[in-house]
Amino acid sequence: MKRSFPICALVALLAYSSAAAPFDAPGRSGNGFIDERLDRIDAVVNAEIEKGKIPGAVAIVVRNGQVAYLRSFGYADVESGKPMTSDAIFRIASMTKALTSVGIMILYERGEFLLNDPVGLYLPEFAQAEVVSEVDEAGDIVATTPASRPIRIIDLLTHSAGIGYSFIPSSVSRQYEEAGIIDGLTSNPYTLAEQMKLLAKQPLMFEPGTRFAYGLNTDVLGYLIEVISGKTLAEFFRDEITEPLALRDTHFYLPEDSAGRLVTVYSEVDGEGLVAAQDMELPLTVGSANYPVEGARSYFSGGAGLSSTVNDYARFLQMLLNGGELDGVRILSRKSVELMHTPRIDWDNDGAADFGLGFRVISDIGKDGAVGSNGSYSWGGAFYTSYWIDPSENLVAVFMSQGRPISSNVDEKFRALVYQALE
Repeated sequence: MKRSFPICALVALLAYSSAAAPFDAPGRSGNGFIDERLDRIDAVVNAEIEKGKIPGAVAIVVRNGQVAYLRSFGYADVESGKPMTSDAIFRIASMTKALTSVGIMILYERGEFLLNDPVGLYLPEFAQAEVVSEVDEAGDIVATTPASRPIRIIDLLTHSAGIGYSFIPSSVSRQYEEAGIIDGLTSNPYTLAEQMKLLAKQPLMFEPGTRFAYGLNTDVLGYLIEVISGKTLAEFFRDEITEPLALRDTHFYLPEDSAGRLVTVYSEVDGEGLVAAQDMELPLTVGSANYPVEGARSYFSGGAGLSSTVNDYARFLQMLLNGGELDGVRILSRKSVELMHTPRIDWDNDGAADFGLGFRVISDIGKDGAVGSNGSYSWGGAFYTSYWIDPSENLVAVFMSQGRPISSNVDEKFRALVYQALE
């Protein structure tokens, strides 16, 4: 039976887990914020919970390497009354892409390839690409032509290879679905290699490197990491990123002792409010609605597969803000990080370069039309998680809730509320 989210006022909870904390406990002085203004976040998030727009959330702000704000709100599971805590685990979906992009740069720094190399040098399946040249009225591809240029590694990092997602309508989405290509989340016994070889047989939407289209590019990068490193992507992340940075709760599939902290996904249903996804197919997921707890645990999606906590993810972001280093552990050089958040391609058709190697980059806050800083970079996940890094203000921020589809814009309000609280 579907269970609707109760429309009632919920209590904001402040919870801090020292075992998972990447920084000192939230400080209320010397962090460059006006405390009473920062506290405005509480009322805005709680109001969204009262309206039944989100079940709960966790938010963190780190400035100058210190936690300035860390709060948990509402429920991790509404039906059981389980309160949200700061160490709750969320499916972060496309926020996985940042770790895969860092993984590629790790191998680049070791001389394994050049970013402008054709992908086909390392993944021969992608060497001979075709481009869609004609689609009929029914949306079927009726003609293709050979690509005039190869897909380069940098094209994958900037989502400009002509590769799409089946859940995003395009000239290739129906063909992906018919070929059995998934969007990255599954409890079925697939492997990344099998899926990427299927993807390599599909035509591209356009000539590689010519424009932006969001898609399975980062899953291809994950496969490239596997081929070059000789490890699964899960093993590579563990050895090169999560263990060195002490990200204890960041996994493709959750350990048994962590599964109890996984937050329930909710979907906004007309006339019913928020409905728990365990009673319906989990959006974007093939197989069990209890992903990433149940299932074959064999598919490691570089574009969407990870789950994490705000503490872990803030720690990862702090490494990037620091120019590739955290707590004496260097993951990347500062020059590689600099390249990653340098605008390269126009992602939203506004005429400006505003997407780098894995991140959306604000190059003109006037055009952006929202408070922020030029040079800040960000992305988010399909299940209502988001983050940004602001080098000029020396801060990182993460907001995590859990739902799809969700009509709330409280994550954007959170961003505005962080900036209005700066001294």
